[in-house]
Amino acid sequence: MPEFALQRRLAAELTNVGENNVKFNTNYLDDIASAITRGEIRKLIKEGKIIVEKKKGISSGRLKEKKEKRRKRGEKRKSGSRKGPAGARRGKKEQWVLKIRKIRTYLKWLRDNDIIDKKTYRLAYRKAKGNSFRNLSDVKNYLKQLGVKVE
Repeated sequence: MPEFALQRRLAAELTNVGENNVKFNTNYLDDIASAITRGEIRKLIKEGKIIVEKKKGISSGRLKEKKEKRRKRGEKRKSGSRKGPAGARRGKKEQWVLKIRKIRTYLKWLRDNDIIDKKTYRLAYRKAKGNSFRNLSDVKNYLKQLGVKVE
């Protein structure tokens, strides 16, 4: 039986697979043995005399499943994995929007339930807009100083 090392190598290079994935049809061994150029090998592949099996890959299904479980558990999000300050993870504007919405909602609730009058509401609202309060508890402390009973 003739050596097919050259034909096997050329077919593997042309189809971008490993040499073990190149099979020869036993009915056409003479034609394959006489083919020594890339063009001839390409023609034999097209005619089906040289059979090329598809390249085998590695399934990443299990990896994806594992990553999804970790994401759901919240791994890689805890303090040891964080890089940069809190401001890098949540922007200053986003922090401001969350804070001011909370304060304004609380002030409106106090005004609507007649716990504070319109004048006190307006004063606190303007202070909130001017960033006088660090957080909601700061607002409550301010209102207590004014003599308003808040829980």
